Amino acid sequence: MTEQKPSLLLHICCAPCSAGSVPEISDNYEITGFFYNPNIDDAAEYELRRAEMEKYAGTLGIPLVCGKYDSESWKEAVKGLEHIPEGGARCEVCFRYRLEETARYAEENNFDLYGTTLTLSPLKNAKKINQIGGESCENLTAKYLDSDFKKKDGYKKSVQRSTENGLYRQNYCGCSYGKKIQDERNRK
Repeated sequence: MTEQKPSLLLHICCAPCSAGSVPEISDNYEITGFFYNPNIDDAAEYELRRAEMEKYAGTLGIPLVCGKYDSESWKEAVKGLEHIPEGGARCEVCFRYRLEETARYAEENNFDLYGTTLTLSPLKNAKKINQIGGESCENLTAKYLDSDFKKKDGYKKSVQRSTENGLYRQNYCGCSYGKKIQDERNRK
């Protein structure tokens, strides 16, 4: 008789990040993907990433839930932080916004754990993300799964698997503020 794996609701920001994380932990958890990214404020970009993730979830063999898309509420949450550099307070609000919704969904749907693929990016502070994730579950039954998916060549594996699977790889987090910063970097 095999022991049942803990259920994990994994917040997924994009297909490439799932490529670097889901295969690494799928032996230990019964994973359901949670695509919740209201930070992607270009509707066409959002649909592209969502469709790519829906397609790739089948390849990964995991169910995928898509949360409500409401970029206007997200913009309201980060209002006043538009000009803060990438990695600063705006990003922290964004992480909290998405992880609190992930925690809520995990709790309402009886998941043992929840986590996020956000820690795969070399541009994201895994320690800060994990801190916010832990704070999001303080009064919940579902617990947060600490991770740093960029370790053990996670990001490199993500790039490799994305290429192998022909996945769309974006070059910014999804918000127009991050895109503007990335565009400025590319012009230099």
